[in-house]
Amino acid sequence: MTQIKRNAALVAASAVLLGLTAPLTTSAAASTAPSLRWTTCAGADLDPRQECATLKVPMDYSDPDGTQIDMAVSRIPSEKPGARRGALLLIPGGPGGTSVNAPSGKGQKLPQDVRDTYDLIGFAPRGLAPSTSVSCGLDRGDLSMTSQRPWPARDGSVTESMNTARRMADACARNGGELIRHLSTANEARDLDRLRAALGERRISAWGVSYGTYVASVYGRLFPDRTDRVVLDSNDNPDPTKVGRGWLAALEVGVEDNFPEFAAWASTPGNKDRVARTAAEVRPLFLSLAARLDRTPIPWPGANPAELNGNVLRQTMLTSLADPDAYPVLARMILAARAGQTPALPSGPPEAVLQNVTAVGTAVLCNDVAWPTSEADYQKGVDESRAAYPLTAGMPRNAMPCAAWPFAPKEAPVRITDRGPSNILLVQNERDVNTPLAGALKLRRALGDRAVMVTVNSTGHDAYLANGNACGDATVSRFLATGERPRRDVYCD
Repeated sequence: MTQIKRNAALVAASAVLLGLTAPLTTSAAASTAPSLRWTTCAGADLDPRQECATLKVPMDYSDPDGTQIDMAVSRIPSEKPGARRGALLLIPGGPGGTSVNAPSGKGQKLPQDVRDTYDLIGFAPRGLAPSTSVSCGLDRGDLSMTSQRPWPARDGSVTESMNTARRMADACARNGGELIRHLSTANEARDLDRLRAALGERRISAWGVSYGTYVASVYGRLFPDRTDRVVLDSNDNPDPTKVGRGWLAALEVGVEDNFPEFAAWASTPGNKDRVARTAAEVRPLFLSLAARLDRTPIPWPGANPAELNGNVLRQTMLTSLADPDAYPVLARMILAARAGQTPALPSGPPEAVLQNVTAVGTAVLCNDVAWPTSEADYQKGVDESRAAYPLTAGMPRNAMPCAAWPFAPKEAPVRITDRGPSNILLVQNERDVNTPLAGALKLRRALGDRAVMVTVNSTGHDAYLANGNACGDATVSRFLATGERPRRDVYCD
């Protein structure tokens, strides 16, 4: 697993999110269009053609002339100006993900005719460096993946999770400043419309991935006449009553969809990381090992937390199932733990980056929709989940910091509907742990005749040009380059 993929997995793990309503749409974004001054980008390993700029946007769209914050943006211009159609927004996942370097990264995986058709546009969403940034100043222990993902205690109790939620929420309220109250999906969509205007585009195309599919869907709901060709890749359930809470809950299904693929790989003869003789043995082996590590953790100096316990194993499973290239990470942890040892220490972003990413992801999740606050409600959900989905041990229905968030949402979630232009193509892997097919189908139904969906017979998170297949990639590339879209939903085997 490459360093880039490890960092991406840590960044992506801050999250799940959803939407808002539309009272602050056209009027707030219709002020005088801002201008952009493009300069050389800072940073290593960037395409020399990538340019960077800073856009000023309102912190509070109900007061568009009040405090302004910075939004970092980037672009690589169309490689064939005569074929240029417009600009393609590369909308990242998260919340807490960035695409500011994506024109130099995944943008260069796009076929030549797509790179000829568009300027590739990246950005760092509000709150995320190098845009005006926020931090909650969390304790180091609360930056661990098993704190960010609300894993229950080994006996299933959520009491400590509620304590962690209160501690993290209090830290965000104390250290996050005024900006943390204005981090939301709808405000990100409004920022993108300011960016569209600054680029001088009447309409904008988009490639949204994971949480970015929800951002793009909200943008299309708030600004339907300003969208051109829209690709939604690895799709979230748009249920406006749950938003991120629903995405978290979906992980229990996502793991069940994907674990058999890992089990088949981990039992393949000749695999140097083989953990069992048959696929049928892998699941009980994993569950018994997790239970053993619950009872007797293995000290792991330098790690966070400083022990290999059952929830660390489960979190590693969840992260590894997102990408088949990461299966060896989980297998090696299983092999080491069975021998009473720990694997090599994982590497990840610096603490300052984790503080920033965690603050943004937490605030967006909590500001988009109100979460339940009762410990009893979470305990009931965790108990039910543990019984039905033992691999995830109740985590998907547990309490995040949103259970103790001190700020009420400033507006209701956007309801995604079938009203608007028919210019959307969904692409979705059949087996995706983070955004399961079941949730993607609900977004497809919500969009109605506005959309067509390509379901890909593949495993892993992120379908287009990543963990999908040639059929799905070709269908999406053709749509972006020419506008040609299947007449009806299709299956790519």
